[in-house]
Amino acid sequence: MRPILAGIETEYGLIVDNRGAEDQVDDATALVAAYPGPCHVGWDYRYESPRADLRGFTLKKLSYDPVDAKFDFGRARHRDENVRADRILPNGARLYNDHGHPEYSTPECKRLTELANHDASGQTVVLRCGQEREKQIGARIRLYKNNTDFHGASYGTHENYLMPREIGFERLYRDLMPMLVVRQVLVGAGKVGAESEPQVAYQLSQRADFFVETANAETLYRRPIFNTRDEPHANPEDWIRLHVICGDANMIPSATARKVGLVKLALHLCENGTAPKWSFRNPVEAFRAISRDDSFEFRIQLEGSSWTNAYEVFESYFAAAERTLELDEDMAWVISSSRRLLANLRDCRENVVREIDWAAKRSMLEQFMDSEQVDWNDPALRAYDLEYHNVDPSEGLYAALVEMDQVDAGPTAEETERYLSRGAEGARSFARGLAVAKFGDKLTSACWRTMTFRAENEQVEVEMPPDANYPQALEEAESVESFIQMLRGVS
Repeated sequence: MRPILAGIETEYGLIVDNRGAEDQVDDATALVAAYPGPCHVGWDYRYESPRADLRGFTLKKLSYDPVDAKFDFGRARHRDENVRADRILPNGARLYNDHGHPEYSTPECKRLTELANHDASGQTVVLRCGQEREKQIGARIRLYKNNTDFHGASYGTHENYLMPREIGFERLYRDLMPMLVVRQVLVGAGKVGAESEPQVAYQLSQRADFFVETANAETLYRRPIFNTRDEPHANPEDWIRLHVICGDANMIPSATARKVGLVKLALHLCENGTAPKWSFRNPVEAFRAISRDDSFEFRIQLEGSSWTNAYEVFESYFAAAERTLELDEDMAWVISSSRRLLANLRDCRENVVREIDWAAKRSMLEQFMDSEQVDWNDPALRAYDLEYHNVDPSEGLYAALVEMDQVDAGPTAEETERYLSRGAEGARSFARGLAVAKFGDKLTSACWRTMTFRAENEQVEVEMPPDANYPQALEEAESVESFIQMLRGVS
């Protein structure tokens, strides 16, 4: 199967003592700027097009959350690139401020485990930023890898997948939408309560309350399940970047790998023309209903009067993949582990606690309720929910569960340092990170698509095709000129 290059962008929740929501953008900018490690400052914005739509048109403007607008009203801001405070790291990742949230965008990866570990290592990056900023201002800072502040605001964990342009919107939407609706059963992060009516004690997804449309290009307001932004991060004649915004931030790395793997499975079937055909009557309603279904039946109404459920939808993708694809190791793992978890979910929920965030969090909360003799109405539960996502291992409850061997652990400290020092094997992020580490003084700007160097007294831009293989031999380049020549040979 053709490798699908993928990456994850995670916006982190940020709390700075004695600072309010109106200070959020300034605080996030300062925190990113406090990054204490080697990096390159100089992101290239030329190829960004957030208003372009996969359906063939360009929006006049993007909607803005009126709550955010209220806090921003009347505040003077510096130039956009200064507010974002972009840093490119030695592993090819991007660190920046995104609308008041520190965001870590992983290096693009081909393999699921590598991507999941890069995503987990990003927690160390933002934690170090927070610790450095604490030294500067003498105030406590807390950072959370979650998707809601429980006061009506949601921030994203977005995934990106490079797909051939020839596939187009219609096929992607048709073949991917069912998987986007149901995968929360296996990879939701879990949430106490709801931020829209009717109320519920607990649900699977942190993001389900915030989707109001099936498809559009928005990300901040009027959020869709299927995002149609057409910003390919590659040659637009050849590539589409599928921008998935409906997933949760996972603390369990195996859940992160499965989250991406389930989408990749659907994309492989889409590319092969063998994806199962489902027509949900109302995908937004189905997404929300699954998140809130405490019976775990996960029923979905189809067009007309018939019904199915998430288990049948999952199995249709698995069976189609086994029937029509030559499965690689990653896809075989996605299918086998997902089937096992779905079977356990039906038989004994405790058997999925190690590998699914919503189940691990719920089990932890139920233990608290039993010990304290309280119910789901206890306000302390939302505090415990939030602390599950605290990225400081000395405080976070996910880290505590790892210590007690109740959930799957992420990369070791030694492995994390390795993931932070180099990009993904064979992917263009390897070359980008190497440029930062070895030729940073010659690198003038970079983005996902290109890098621009100062070489022989001129500016030289190098295209970084997403489907090329970037070998370890690039490390042998002794000058920026030889590095450029080797990159062009790869291209």
